[in-house]
Amino acid sequence: MELKRIIEAILFISPRPVSTKSLFKKLEGCSLSHIEDAIKELIREYRESDRAMEIVPVSGGYQMRTRPEFKDWIKRFVREKDVELTRSVLETLAIIAYKQPVSKRDIDMVRGVDSSRAIRQLLDRKLIEIAGRNDELGRPMVFRTTDRFLEVYGLNTLKDLPTFKEIEALEK
Repeated sequence: MELKRIIEAILFISPRPVSTKSLFKKLEGCSLSHIEDAIKELIREYRESDRAMEIVPVSGGYQMRTRPEFKDWIKRFVREKDVELTRSVLETLAIIAYKQPVSKRDIDMVRGVDSSRAIRQLLDRKLIEIAGRNDELGRPMVFRTTDRFLEVYGLNTLKDLPTFKEIEALEK
């Protein structure tokens, strides 16, 4: 079988992003460079075709997704657990994403209110995790975003977050 089609089938059935390292470990006899070339070729084929699907780099791996322009049609047929967040939870998530690792006290100082409930919701949704403790008085826990955060928001790495200049440009 052709390596490219095997990878396509794996990406199609996988509910989570698939890394090239995991493909390399499980596809015996295939070199990492052959796997990377096959993925690049698949991405190119999907980009150039008129398909409703695309292959995108997400959370350190690759995932097959429906193109964004079909979102409204898909919603009519699929009831997915909604990831929509309230404004306060979204604010908290943004602070953690840009300042991580960050303590609850620091989050509360930026927001000006207690963030316990928002942090709990983000932990429950697995968008953030406890990253350890810092060296401040009382050794408070610090939080960071998870791979699930990257996956939900379609980011490959945290470097893909918009810069403050990009956000300001959108507001104009």
